[in-house]
Amino acid sequence: MSHHDLDPICNTSDNRHFQEVLTQSLENPARRGLLRGGLGLAGLALLPGCATVGTGLAAAPSALGFASVDKSLLDNVILPAGYQYTVLHATGDALDSALPAYSNRGTESDDWSRRIGDHHDGMDIYYIDSQGRYSEKETARAVLCVNHESSADAHFMHPNGQTSNRVSGKKFDQFGEWDLGTRPELEVLKEINHHGVSIVEIVKSPQGWRVQKDSPLNRRITAQTPIRISGPRAQIENIRQFMTTRWDTAGAMSRGTLNNCGHGKTPWGTYLGCEENWAFYFQTTGGAALSANDVASRRRYGVAAVPPAAGVTKAVSQGWHTVSATDDRFARWNLAALGANAERDFRNEANTFGYNVEIDPLSPNSTPAKRVAMGRFAHEAAVCGLPKAGEPLAFYMGCDSRNEYIYKFVTTAVWDPRDVGTGMVAGDKYLSEGKLYAARFDATGQGEWLELNIADPRIANHSAYKFANQADVLVNVRHAADAVGATKMDRPEWGAVNPRNGEVYFALTNNSAANRTPTKVDAANPRAYTDPDGKKIAGNPNGHIIRFKEAAQQATAKTFAWDIFLFGAEEDSGDANLSGLTAKNAFSSPDGLWFSKATGICWIQTDDGAFTDETNCMMLAAIPGQVGDGGKVTVKNKMAVGGAEQSGTQETFMGAALGEAKLRRFLVAPKGAEVTGITETADGRTLFVNIQHPGELSKALSSGEAPQSMWPGNQGYGVQGRPRSATIVITRTDGGVIGL
Repeated sequence: MSHHDLDPICNTSDNRHFQEVLTQSLENPARRGLLRGGLGLAGLALLPGCATVGTGLAAAPSALGFASVDKSLLDNVILPAGYQYTVLHATGDALDSALPAYSNRGTESDDWSRRIGDHHDGMDIYYIDSQGRYSEKETARAVLCVNHESSADAHFMHPNGQTSNRVSGKKFDQFGEWDLGTRPELEVLKEINHHGVSIVEIVKSPQGWRVQKDSPLNRRITAQTPIRISGPRAQIENIRQFMTTRWDTAGAMSRGTLNNCGHGKTPWGTYLGCEENWAFYFQTTGGAALSANDVASRRRYGVAAVPPAAGVTKAVSQGWHTVSATDDRFARWNLAALGANAERDFRNEANTFGYNVEIDPLSPNSTPAKRVAMGRFAHEAAVCGLPKAGEPLAFYMGCDSRNEYIYKFVTTAVWDPRDVGTGMVAGDKYLSEGKLYAARFDATGQGEWLELNIADPRIANHSAYKFANQADVLVNVRHAADAVGATKMDRPEWGAVNPRNGEVYFALTNNSAANRTPTKVDAANPRAYTDPDGKKIAGNPNGHIIRFKEAAQQATAKTFAWDIFLFGAEEDSGDANLSGLTAKNAFSSPDGLWFSKATGICWIQTDDGAFTDETNCMMLAAIPGQVGDGGKVTVKNKMAVGGAEQSGTQETFMGAALGEAKLRRFLVAPKGAEVTGITETADGRTLFVNIQHPGELSKALSSGEAPQSMWPGNQGYGVQGRPRSATIVITRTDGGVIGL
């Protein structure tokens, strides 16, 4: 659930925290006037170019129409009165009628090509018209694309759990700790193949939506599926030099996608699977010494560079490379320089991961593409701004790790609505050429997009990594963002665009005491405190949601105005509860974000480890305002640092308080589960929501203890016993619009 709690801090750049920026701003007369003259963000909303976008959508409601659900520690999905759910599909469900039903005992073969993957995450719906083509209008036939993230609880996929984790009473490690022996081949193949994306046709009947088995559109993209490398024409040969492996010496193709977390939907109707925590699947065992650049690159991305130290019996990885050094299906996970050059080994294999992977859901014979122009990092969603005919498109992306950055990709091509439904051809047009930026959030409530280009002397002369060309910048984006001084954020996760005004929201899930103390805060990440009860986690344990408005509402804008939409908190957390949350809407660690076009509701999903002593993870509904509807606030911080109490204040900008009328808890998940992934039918009457890794904190199967969760089997879906990730379908019992 909160696997980032153990993340290494890969961003050791000396980019400034905004306490320094604030000081400089107050020393600058022009900025001092902006800060002290009372304009703030409320005034910014009145500046030229800040009018809301004319979308043609109805205004968002003034209040939510359901009663908030209470906190819950039950092993079930809890919804408001008048709502119901069914399971659409769960881990291991067969896509073909010829396959047997899922045993839920781990006895299936390693071939997962016709079964639903594990760890359901980001997803989206694609309607099919009467001619079998993509439709932007709702029909009774569609394809649902679902990401499958980590194999953190892959022990449930095997009869007796992962072989290397059969230690009685051992709590399964969320990274997949394994001993240094050789893992069984069939176990590893099963794990490799349940990653990726499930593409499933669904049909609507009077009884609701159901999976259409045996559809020619049903397919799996796994960690072994051939995927094309795509990038700017002027740099494609340079890009391929980073991708060269023994499997494809030309570097034109890669194999597979894994750890797909958030997602994106393009205006032309394709799906973007976003590769997030891919770095933990690799090891470097043996081989020649690495170059200084290789060491710097792997360190910055959290890729294991060396075997465990002497005397260490565990290593962080899935251990997939231990099966065989000669079979490429397994050898590819060892990044050692074992051959004479990169064409003889897999030293570059990690370079082929960390991208947005474009898939055409309605073209089962099409080859997916990794869009290198959009940068390589721990991608968490890729959301497109509101498209305007004749103007470039902007895609907003988070890099999900502590102290990482928010990015924007702006297409070279301008949007042509006639490209709707043209699939990968449109993808090549829009996602192969463009400019990539990292965000800097200034203490004035303004921000700047910093272009990541080799022509910038700060990048060309960066001391921590020596860039060869622009292809190098795209493959090692984190180093480039360090060089230009982007703002370190508290784990940027999902982004979402408000369809009524084009404003962009990002979930900043949390940060630790190693990074946030009262003297290590800034305007965009202003809190450092200790959770006052329960787990007493320090840093920014409950997270917040930031939002921003592009100057003149243009995709190509170089500046933006920002404020903090919501602060997560427990209702009894004192000064840390800046948004005035109550028992009806308190939440922690926002992760998933998504806007309903039908209602204007902003849905917030959590992936929490700080509030779980009181409640399982949850989903809330919020009615947003706009950037600048609140004002400046002073955050009071206090926490113990090195045994001594430390305190301080930080000024920031916060949106208007929502109260219980505009922020309510809608769903609470089963035990150990994260709520992540959401889409809806165009009429707003059906929500699809993913429940990921119920029972995540279960002990190893050999312990003899029952799993932490037994959902959804305990609710009558499939074989009871082990928990399974699943997509659920939520409706109102009266058939009405959800949330109103």
